[in-house]
Amino acid sequence: MAAPGASETVIVVTGGDPVDPAHLPALPPGAFVIAADSGTDRALALGLRVDLAIGDFDSVDPASLRQVADAGATVERHPAAKDATDLELALDAALRSEPTHVVVIGGHGGRLDHLLANALLLAAPAYAGVSVVAQMGPARVTVVRDHADLAGPVGDLVSLLALHGGATGVRTEGLLYPLDDEDLLPGATRGVSNELTTGVAAVRIRAGVLVAVQPGQLGTHHLMRTP
Repeated sequence: MAAPGASETVIVVTGGDPVDPAHLPALPPGAFVIAADSGTDRALALGLRVDLAIGDFDSVDPASLRQVADAGATVERHPAAKDATDLELALDAALRSEPTHVVVIGGHGGRLDHLLANALLLAAPAYAGVSVVAQMGPARVTVVRDHADLAGPVGDLVSLLALHGGATGVRTEGLLYPLDDEDLLPGATRGVSNELTTGVAAVRIRAGVLVAVQPGQLGTHHLMRTP
């Protein structure tokens, strides 16, 4: 498959702690960029041109909002008392472009409830028609439906977590502790703290949805098995 291009990728930048540019995946030039509330500040800091700013804007720097509006961005303002987070609003807006890929930047920070809600949101059924990858600080979160490839250095930690029900028929290649047609249930720790043995590992599932979390740290078990 060809690498995702600007016409099929939407970048969603959300709030939380800043993301180090060194941690970012490759972003296609010219991709449509949506900033969720204070994600507007983050997008400008990363040098991204915002096409749509969305949210209740209770945490964005007003100067940033004016800057992106003056540069041609559409500003979609929502009331503070609403039924969805700014990230959910941004993801729903991303679907309007009918993309193949959605890359989320941010979404981590000091509030555990927001972090958990964001992780669950990424794997929600509403986004089953697109591939979703999120960069939350040094951690990369890949939503796995059917299959996904996970890139990183040998020894990179990988945890596979089932969300919204069990994931059945899980198979992996390129992980230190392989799974061969196994089932992972929500709340189970069977998929926690695996490690890459190659530069790219493959995860396939027969049904359900997983999030593959690469926290940006190296494990130590692969060293124990190195002659």
